[in-house]
Amino acid sequence: MFEREAPSVYVGHLLRQLREERGISIRELSRISGLSANALSMIERGRTSPSVSTLYRLTDALNVPITALFRQDQAQEQVVFRSADNRTRIPFPLGLWEGLGGEAFLGRMQPFMLTLESWAESGKEKIVHTGHEFVLCLRGKLEYEVEDRYYALEPGDSLIFAARLTHRWRNPGKTVTNAVIVLSGFEDYEKPGAFHYPLENK
Repeated sequence: MFEREAPSVYVGHLLRQLREERGISIRELSRISGLSANALSMIERGRTSPSVSTLYRLTDALNVPITALFRQDQAQEQVVFRSADNRTRIPFPLGLWEGLGGEAFLGRMQPFMLTLESWAESGKEKIVHTGHEFVLCLRGKLEYEVEDRYYALEPGDSLIFAARLTHRWRNPGKTVTNAVIVLSGFEDYEKPGAFHYPLENK
């Protein structure tokens, strides 16, 4: 099993930005969240990685949804390079979402990787958005439900469908699953990557 942490300086940067926008000091956030001021400082400076439960405590204390961590304040570029150790990493219960540069790309395409522990799922609500979705299973097993039809993916298997069709996913196996998902052709106002972040398991 992978460690449920968010080894990303970017997450700490966003948490500090959200705190400062609300005029909350580290000491005040410490009081509200129950975390020590020293721990908060370490997280914001990227010196330590917050766990899933810590991220939820902080976003709750800041009175923002955890999807605020998907903010795209960074400049949008025509060419985006991401080294393996510099991805945007956001954990969720039983899983990890890793941006592959789409959050900074000037275009209607967003690739990301999902790492899913056994029985991780997208949630009870089905996902619907514009554009298209491509799925490539790299490791383990991945079950996709598209319009009430089930597709069982194993390493090397892929799936493409119109994202306006209702869909959801889960890891039905006993081992960790890795999959690359590419979303394309969506509307400019949409952030479809966030739809694949299972919040209701909180």
